[in-house]
Amino acid sequence: MEQYLLGIDIGTSACKIAVFNREGEVIATANGDYPVYYPHPGWAEQNPDEWWTAVCGAIKEILQKGSILPEQIAGVGIDGQSWSAIPMDKDGNVLTNTPIWMDTRAADICEELNEKIGADNIFQLSGNSLQPSYSTAKIIWYQRNLPDVYERTYKVLQSNSYIAYRLTGEFTQELSQGYGLHCFDMRTGTWNEDMGKKLGIPKELLPDIYPCHEVVGTVTSKASRECGLAVGTPVVAGGLDAACGTLGAGVIHPGETQEQGGQAGGMSICTDTYKADPRLILSYHVIPGHWLLQGGTTGGGGVMRWLEKQFGDYEREEGKRQGKNSLVLFNEMAEMVAPGSDGLVFLPYMSGERSPIWDPNAKGVFYGLDFSKTKAHFIRSAMEGVAYSLKHNLDAAKEAGAEVSVLRSMGGSANSLLWTQIKSDITGKPIIVPSSDTATTLGAVILAGVGVGMYKDFEEAVALTVENKRSHEPNLQNAQAYEKNYQVYLELYHNLKETMKKTGGR
Repeated sequence: MEQYLLGIDIGTSACKIAVFNREGEVIATANGDYPVYYPHPGWAEQNPDEWWTAVCGAIKEILQKGSILPEQIAGVGIDGQSWSAIPMDKDGNVLTNTPIWMDTRAADICEELNEKIGADNIFQLSGNSLQPSYSTAKIIWYQRNLPDVYERTYKVLQSNSYIAYRLTGEFTQELSQGYGLHCFDMRTGTWNEDMGKKLGIPKELLPDIYPCHEVVGTVTSKASRECGLAVGTPVVAGGLDAACGTLGAGVIHPGETQEQGGQAGGMSICTDTYKADPRLILSYHVIPGHWLLQGGTTGGGGVMRWLEKQFGDYEREEGKRQGKNSLVLFNEMAEMVAPGSDGLVFLPYMSGERSPIWDPNAKGVFYGLDFSKTKAHFIRSAMEGVAYSLKHNLDAAKEAGAEVSVLRSMGGSANSLLWTQIKSDITGKPIIVPSSDTATTLGAVILAGVGVGMYKDFEEAVALTVENKRSHEPNLQNAQAYEKNYQVYLELYHNLKETMKKTGGR
């Protein structure tokens, strides 16, 4: 009986489940949707129980349509979105919705703690500046605003460790998501009790830390009834979605870099030495002994989904007639516009912005409108704006001593040849595209495969499973138009920063 590996990806808009064979071939996939709630300005939260419901439905679907027996699943790997703060009681109940990575409600708490403890002191230990997007300030927010929830909290979990709990009944924390808490020592990969006390986060709230590929438990009978997996199926700790996607894109050696084109944008540079910069994000990679120097932006593929939702009525109907996806039609329209979008420049700060500016008040902006501009200009300008945010992060990484030669692209945006070429042209970097749609779940199942012994190590796993689909080289003829707009992009934020701050709540 052939053995398979199952990967679970807890994304922002949906979970993605995929089953792979040992060679990395996809046997079956399924998705499960859930909402993001925006109850107040600056808030963005989700209900983890809705994640679990979606995961259970997708697993049952995938087993059925793939004609897969539960006993054929040799191991389960889980990746998840960053910076959750899921308060769990001793019985495993979720006590309130978790703020997600887009949530900036705790900005005032960050300012207070940076002043009280010292922003430099926090950064020196954790390798990351204290920002409202991270888990740290969200826990303090519970203390001050939901004291009943906080008093009943036994452990605080991340997105992937929550799914691991639902499968195994074990409270865990894996290495790659530790960076969400600023009492995590980025050099040693351990909790620092002294900093925890200064921040007001007792160590008892934080689960024990495990390597990402370590088996942390097996599927319980309760979980088996709910999701359809076999009792006793091994489950590994899993990891951060960006880190698993980096692994699934084949990035396991120092200097190799993943470019992320999911809901969020950004990049992850693999390094075997500690490199930290307050403008960027530093986490452990999901493979032992390596870190990821990351740039994470709020404007990635989600920008195009927003445009399509708000302005794509015609393309959706036309797409039905032509048998094409509406985003394919968007792509075709954007191709008709010259590089540089005839001077239309887009700031993709659709939910504040993370690195490298770290401004929760930042807003999306289209600049350069006149009567000559069309919908196609808006679409292409949005693609270019996301690419400028990528370049902004790569420039910061270069200044921090992390040089990048080639990008390995993943996520839904990588399916657009135009958008990928724009990113290559604007950054000046060659881009290699592996199997972009499944890179993240592939990374999760590689962790499972190494954990259960299906692969002897990560080198073997990547050699067997990661296949390059295409490549892009930068077009230097387009560099002049893009460089001019990039300077406008930087100036726009600089000039509008104070205005954005004054109107941040609107």
